[in-house]
Amino acid sequence: MALPMKNTAMKKAMKASPMKAKTMQAMKVMKKKKAVSKIAHGKLAKSAVFKGKKEKTSTGLKKSDLMKSKRGRVVTKKQHAKGKALFQKYAQRWLDAVMKARKELGIKGFCAIGGKNAQGKALYAKAKAFYAEA
Repeated sequence: MALPMKNTAMKKAMKASPMKAKTMQAMKVMKKKKAVSKIAHGKLAKSAVFKGKKEKTSTGLKKSDLMKSKRGRVVTKKQHAKGKALFQKYAQRWLDAVMKARKELGIKGFCAIGGKNAQGKALYAKAKAFYAEA
């Protein structure tokens, strides 16, 4: 059974222990600054790299691999080229056919292609014919 400490001198001796001195020294030591990453992560990674705030994205894209699209989004040059090629391959022919049909039918302004009215149905039929031709 331990006796309760009544002696104040004993309490002071416990307070000034070498253990406490070590912890006080440790608290005064400054911590080293954490290194800032050069790799961009997240949703705006490509944007950060394009602006020059970071060196590359987590997937390894550098500024030389990126560009701004006509809508203002930062995209890869490879992705942009692929999108353009796919448009040329699939959508351009149909677009040209619809434009030619609109010109022949004399349609100006909005007209739903293949809509409920006769004009839309005629436009769709004509565009389909030109599409098959090309």
